[in-house]
Order: sequence, then C-alpha cells, then structure tokens
Amino acid sequence: MLWIYNIGIVIYGLFVRLASLFNAKAKLFVAGRKNGFEKIAQKINPTDRPIWYHFASLGEFEQGRPVLEKLKSAYPDVKVVVTFFSPSGYEIRKNYPLADGIFYLPLDTAGNAKKFVALVNPRLAIFTKYEFWYHYFKTLHRQQIPIYLISGIFRPNQLFFKSYGGFYRKMLGFVKHFFVQNEESVQLLKGIGLDKVSLSGDTRFDRVYENALQPKQLPEIEAFCGQAPILMAGSTWPADEKLLVELANQNPDWKFIIAPHEIGASHISEIELLFPNAVKFSVLGSQLAQTSNLKSQILIIDNIGMLSSLYQYGQLAYIGGGFGAGIHNTLEAVAFGLPVIFGPKYDKFQEAKDLIAIGIAQSISNENELLNAFNELKSNAELPLKAKAYIENKKGATDMIVGHVKEEIKL
Repeated sequence: MLWIYNIGIVIYGLFVRLASLFNAKAKLFVAGRKNGFEKIAQKINPTDRPIWYHFASLGEFEQGRPVLEKLKSAYPDVKVVVTFFSPSGYEIRKNYPLADGIFYLPLDTAGNAKKFVALVNPRLAIFTKYEFWYHYFKTLHRQQIPIYLISGIFRPNQLFFKSYGGFYRKMLGFVKHFFVQNEESVQLLKGIGLDKVSLSGDTRFDRVYENALQPKQLPEIEAFCGQAPILMAGSTWPADEKLLVELANQNPDWKFIIAPHEIGASHISEIELLFPNAVKFSVLGSQLAQTSNLKSQILIIDNIGMLSSLYQYGQLAYIGGGFGAGIHNTLEAVAFGLPVIFGPKYDKFQEAKDLIAIGIAQSISNENELLNAFNELKSNAELPLKAKAYIENKKGATDMIVGHVKEEIKL
C-alpha cells in the first residue's frame, strides 16, 4: 500500500505543476514551495526546538489558533513554526506575528519529511482536525517527537475503519494523543485499539467566542446597514448566490451583505450581474462620501479577512458551500447570535447537525426552501439567545488540550 501512496503523492505534485500554468491557486502552491528548505534553514535554528503547528488551510488555522496562542502565552520563549498545505491559508496568514517561521509544507515524501523534521527539530507537533501525512508522522514518531491531533472528527466510512485500511490505521498509530469533537470519534478510535483519545470538543468554539466579545468595528459597514435588518451571506459560491437573488427581491426592506469565498475579478463580476444595483466594499467609502442616503440593497465584500467581524451587523446568516464540497464556518455567525441557513452538504460537520437539532439552523436545497427558512428563522425572537448559549456551553476545548500538553511535555 505504501508504494501506491508514494505514487499518488508524485502524481499529485505533477498534476499541480501542470495546473499552475493556468490556475492561480496552483501557481501559488508551486511557487510557495520553491526553495522551501532554504527558506526554513534561513529562519529556523533547530536547537531552538520549536512547537510545530500544521494547518491544511485558513479554517484549520483559526480552529487551532486558540491552542497556539494559549501555549505561546504560557511559554513566550518557546519558538513557533507554522506550516500550511493550501495557499488560502498561507497567503492570508504568512505574516502572523506569533510565529517565528511560516512555510508551505513540502509534499509528503520520505526525503522531504526527513529533511523538514531535521531542519525544524520540533519538540512536538500539533495537527488540527485532519491532514494525515504518512512520512511526516512516521519520521516524527521514529524520532520520539510527540504528535497531537486537536479538534479531530472521524466518521465510520473513512478508510481508517475499513477492513482494508491497515495502512491508514498505522498512520493513526503514530499519534500520541487525539483530542476529538464527538463521542462517535472516541468510539471509532477505541474500536481500532487507539486509547489515547479525549473528548475535548472543538477549539473553534473558543475562537469564535473570543472574537464575538471584541469584534473589529467597521464604520463603513455600519453606515451601509443603517436601520435595516441584515442578512449576512458568508463564504458563498455561485450556486449560493443564485439562490439569494429571489430572496432579496422578495425582501426589499432587508439589506444583504455577500462575502464570497472567491474574490477574483471574474467571480465578483458574476455577482454584480446577479445584483445589478449592488455596491462593492472597495468603492463603498467613496459612495458614502458622496451621499448620506445610499440606496443599494446589496453590498459585495471584495476582499479577504473581514468576514468574522461582519457577522456582528447581521440578524440572520446564510453560510455558503453547502452545494459543493461542504459548508463553511457556521460558528462565527452563531457566536453573534445569528440563526443560520445553509445548503444540503453538511453531514461532515457536527456543529451543523447540532444547530439543526436545536432549531438554530435550517438546511435548504432550493429557492422555495430558502424563502421558507428565512421567514421562519427571522421571526423567532428566542433564537439569538439560544445561539449564544450554544457557543457558551461548547467552549473549553482549548483549556483541556493545553492542560494535557503542558502536563505531558515539560516545555
């Protein structure tokens, strides 16, 4: 099985290089890894024994960030190395101030793993939610460097739990301790003989709770909103945006703020075609300066980094991604007391199931279901308090994880 895995990594690398000729993200993926080991050697002294945090992308970074920051607060002299697999994480957080080095993770070959671990020489490695890389895990394990998985979530249909999944189970066996989101994950891991597992919950609850306490104020957004109720559409894709057109038409007394997942010029232009009278955030300031009575119903956010603060201005949220690979972060909205609506692809997200079960969220599959969900959720005055209480009751994973790591590892 290992040879199949190795071939798969090589093929993936070749495919990305080919895609980089015409795809911007793939180009960043390849360019960011160029001379990667030289960049690491220039910034990191292996005798410092840093803590290594690896994140697949931006969402996982925000998920693991509370643990990173709490450990950094407790041990300010311990260096921090952060790696990303995806450009959407690296490019946005490459200047994160608490890290001593931020890099793209080299592809998972035996040679890359040995060289990376030798250059960084971490005292421990923390992976968030997923990202299981055989050679990195094996190299760390052989050198007796502990691996922790935080905010993990497992499902019965994953290869780890299949009769033919021995290779993947071996990979999990290299992990020193799992901190998982739900009881099902605990039982699945114990069912394959992995007992070093704790039901900690999800560190995202700590992150969004802290963010909601002290959100960044955005005066231009506040001016756009005025006295109108706001539907915040976060991390949307074209399938989501098309559904929102009729909802906006039928609710002219509401204003809509759309923060798309992709902000390339072509996608922004597509949204403008759907909403001809929309205003883009990049020109909002100048338009507000010209008139105190801005009539646009739709605001398009054409930058990255504002979304977690935008939810403070909403009364209801639509979360994108549910017609593609899966929904994006619902918890940022819920932390501000917003009920949420999302598409049908939410089965991999425990919090989405929870939110539906307690009436704070609804999943929709078409325009009529969206209109019905909107009308039902907007009229329930109890939901904002229920939403905030849900977040309050779920926080605490960070303290459990940090307490365990501090107890086991003498930093």
